[in-house]
Amino acid sequence: MTDFQVRKSPFHYGWLIAVTGTFCIIACLGLGRFALGMLLPSMGKSLNLSYSQMGYIGTGNFIGYLIAVFIAGNVIARYGQRIYIFFSLLLVGITMVLLSQGSSFYYILFLYILTGIGSGGANVSMMSLVSTWFDKKKRGKAAGIMTIGSGFAIVFAGFFIPFINQLKGEAGWRWNWAILGILVIIIAFFCYIILRNNPKELGLSPIGYNDSNEKKYETINVKEINIYKSPIIYHLGAIYFLFGYTYVIYATFIVTTLVKERGFSESIAGNFWSIVGFLSLLSGPVFGTLSDKLGRKIGFAIVFLFQFLSYLLIATGLPGVFLYASIFFYGVVAWSIPTIMAAAVGDYVGQNNSAKAFGFITFIFGLGQITGPAIAGKLAEKTGSFSSSFYMASVMTFVAILLSLTLKKPVTSK
Repeated sequence: MTDFQVRKSPFHYGWLIAVTGTFCIIACLGLGRFALGMLLPSMGKSLNLSYSQMGYIGTGNFIGYLIAVFIAGNVIARYGQRIYIFFSLLLVGITMVLLSQGSSFYYILFLYILTGIGSGGANVSMMSLVSTWFDKKKRGKAAGIMTIGSGFAIVFAGFFIPFINQLKGEAGWRWNWAILGILVIIIAFFCYIILRNNPKELGLSPIGYNDSNEKKYETINVKEINIYKSPIIYHLGAIYFLFGYTYVIYATFIVTTLVKERGFSESIAGNFWSIVGFLSLLSGPVFGTLSDKLGRKIGFAIVFLFQFLSYLLIATGLPGVFLYASIFFYGVVAWSIPTIMAAAVGDYVGQNNSAKAFGFITFIFGLGQITGPAIAGKLAEKTGSFSSSFYMASVMTFVAILLSLTLKKPVTSK
């Protein structure tokens, strides 16, 4: 698409960036990370993995994620989001294909660390584009469109993975890794073709800005801040840490819990996970837009309340309607926190600082993801059930509600 065609287009190119972001999130998170929960039961059985080893595989992925977000700010500043996303997605896809050949715990762990590096690089880069392409009043909605990708991927994985497992038997998980990896590689090239680092490359302004306030916009975003000395960054980081610690316990072990503790077949458990995916499709846009209107702290608090109820209900081991309620509460807000966080960072530090700031708090978020599945796996091994792990998650989510409600209003206007 030429610059002239872009300027004459009936819609702003920024919306195409957001839709492309959906595919990026499908690849780096939906397939690169959340498919693991569906693959763990059959992969664990085939390779004779313990609960602890399953937890360490999840932790290894988040160690890789942490490495990527640690360097994201500097890499993006030098090369831009577009190229970082492309190579990150290539890494995710290639390592997933190689995972299909795994025969030992350490081989799987090493490759899944590399997958995590790719996932982190692509996700941080993509979410940081929100502040570049969209005004403050549109950021939550735009980030929400992107995070729909995780929901689509979960819906797909919930049906596709059990189907392949049934078709290919014990080798099903290997076929799944290979096929999903190829899909990620295709998406990597698609993203490279469509994405641009900022609106100025196409002679455009961010969505929500007009000629009368563009000068003001440029002035506001020239100011640089030291994010490592900013109290609000650590406040947001603490909230994101608690989200990372808790949500990943549910995402990693809910299918295993349903299969090994509740007696569901892998196919039925996959259907439950698909329900989460269906419910999550609107979680980003709905709660992102809600945070645009009610403020970020209220948006955070509402989402964490839903998650608190989800973890508490699954922890109790109550049957029937309580299980469905847990899945509903988790799914309906599944990707809302990353959506609101991406918008909040832009609100508090401005466009110029958003990539580095989002990378830093995602690094803190990654620390939560590293410790969550490892500790949950250990608790499950000692107690013989994941119930204690879900109770732990509910308590930490309640703390996140309190932290969210103490957030101050941002001083930046854009």
